[in-house]
Amino acid sequence: MKFKNNIILALDVQEKKEAYSIIDQIIDYLDTIKIGYPLTLAEGPTIITDIKKEYDVQIICDFKVADIDATNEKIVRTTLNRGADSIIVHGFTGEDSVLACKDTAEELGKEIFLLTEMSHPGADRFLKPVSLEIAKMGVELGITNYVAPATKLDRLKKIREIVGKNSTIISPGVGVQGGKAKDTLQYADGAIIGRSIYNSKSPQDTLESIINSLK
Repeated sequence: MKFKNNIILALDVQEKKEAYSIIDQIIDYLDTIKIGYPLTLAEGPTIITDIKKEYDVQIICDFKVADIDATNEKIVRTTLNRGADSIIVHGFTGEDSVLACKDTAEELGKEIFLLTEMSHPGADRFLKPVSLEIAKMGVELGITNYVAPATKLDRLKKIREIVGKNSTIISPGVGVQGGKAKDTLQYADGAIIGRSIYNSKSPQDTLESIINSLK
């Protein structure tokens, strides 16, 4: 998966009208949108289908799938059948749960992103100690897409070293959480940016400024 301007919009608003307004302002600059629980639960899963139908974008559903294999299969199949191109899944649940996601996505001609480590401080207690092992497991399972934190460049660098240069990494935490897009893109293929853009008085101007900072 490639990303226009190496930026992904995390669209964590809760109303369809607001979501469409933001997309309209930034669609010329981006081709990938990450949709999570806030918008999906507020508007229903049809919002995935609607955005895919209305806009020429790639949709990554950030549902952080983390259940037993049989349940994971149902979550992934339902989400991807709604029109999402890929879905983010947790790795700490282990091989069987992750493979259920991977196999289901591949059956549908789509992809998963394996979450190794999260961007917020609280992740240091439980995820940080195992994140590198999660990345290694992903490589062993043949996974080529990963999520790693923009707020912890040392960790992002180590995860890149494990998964290799041919894998795709997307990184949350750019903007409000403190990550810098230019620094992040030393190691990641896509910087995920949410609140800095969608809470801005002018999402377009903010995004243009971020893109210009990459030059």
